[in-house]
Amino acid sequence: MGLTLAEKILAKKSGKDQVNAGEIVQARVDVAMSHENGRMVKLSFAKIGVGKVWDPDKIMIIFDHRVPAESERTAIGQKELREFVKAQGIENFYDINVGVCHQILAEEGFSRPGILLVGTDSHTTTAGALGAFATGIGATEMAAVWATGELWLRVPDTLKIVVNGMLPKGVYAKDIILSVIGTIGADGADYRAMEFSGSAISALSIASRMVISNLSMEAGAKTAFVIPDAVTENYVKDIAKGPYEMIVPDADATYLSEHTFDVSDLEPQLACPHQVDNVKPITEVAGAKINQAVIGSCTNGRLEDLAEAARILKGKKVNPEVRLLVVPASWSIYAQALKQGIMETLIDAGAVIVNAGCGPCLGAHQGCLAPGEVAVTSTNRNFQGRMGSAEAFLYLASPATVAASAIEGKLADPRKYLEA
Repeated sequence: MGLTLAEKILAKKSGKDQVNAGEIVQARVDVAMSHENGRMVKLSFAKIGVGKVWDPDKIMIIFDHRVPAESERTAIGQKELREFVKAQGIENFYDINVGVCHQILAEEGFSRPGILLVGTDSHTTTAGALGAFATGIGATEMAAVWATGELWLRVPDTLKIVVNGMLPKGVYAKDIILSVIGTIGADGADYRAMEFSGSAISALSIASRMVISNLSMEAGAKTAFVIPDAVTENYVKDIAKGPYEMIVPDADATYLSEHTFDVSDLEPQLACPHQVDNVKPITEVAGAKINQAVIGSCTNGRLEDLAEAARILKGKKVNPEVRLLVVPASWSIYAQALKQGIMETLIDAGAVIVNAGCGPCLGAHQGCLAPGEVAVTSTNRNFQGRMGSAEAFLYLASPATVAASAIEGKLADPRKYLEA
């Protein structure tokens, strides 16, 4: 009987020829990532009493959620982690001037096919876009990984998601995954792997594939793969930090369920307040007034996202009653957008450029909403209180839909701006 991609990787990492869904395995970790919450990991690690981490070269720590530090408490935690990485000889440390952890994992070659990558962040699933078994874990679990380099996992069942067709103009990866989540529900993939394939997926860039794997977590996915192909290998071959293997599922693999989508007639999708699976097409919600628009984060803060927003905003102005915030996913992307004139276009339109990081998505210290305010955002969660007040309202959409809405001051269809 054939194996899924999740089964193949976990078999390899646990030293077995074969594992089956539901089986518990003790797996060897290739990459262990933490951000500022590494301070909690550090406290748990100290209680284990081993002193030194198992392999400093396989640990990556980055500051991205609260950068620069917005409070004394955050500053203290970051100071402690800076001291810890020095003491432990952890060279894969990225301070406040690099970007969002999931983007940097890809840019720096940590995310790669066939590996087991764990992170103390739920959207660690993003690395599945490059064929990694990538999953979020808790601080105490990560402390055990720091000490031993291993972690027990239950082998997940897998959902096979086949997406065919050619995306219409003004429709993007964000619309694909919102449509999928709206169909299977916010619990449709709880502790399950998702395998994405099909002609529409194969045509996506790595940046767009990362949108798919990132947001799959909002359907409960334990991990979410885009099956590795030539596009994957072309991306990783020159930057990979360590070995990788182009593992793919067997043709006769057994899946919990299979779901097929055709995106040829898909229109822009939005996740409406207050759940990510409350998905509706733009034609049903257009016209709702907004106060804030956000383009960026680990979901949609890459160069192609900023470029598409600039394409819509070029020569236009943000509605005077709307605050448009743009948050590049990394400083490398920021620099590229500057060189290509994308930032100039966004600024001329009236956008406020926020430093690379999580920004308003965390709702901690940038772009908070007041009670009653409405935002449309390209981030990944629209729960109550996610971006400030619990009495605010969030819509999730593609950067193009966000840009069009920022111009009109209300939820708007981006397709009308792309007709020329």
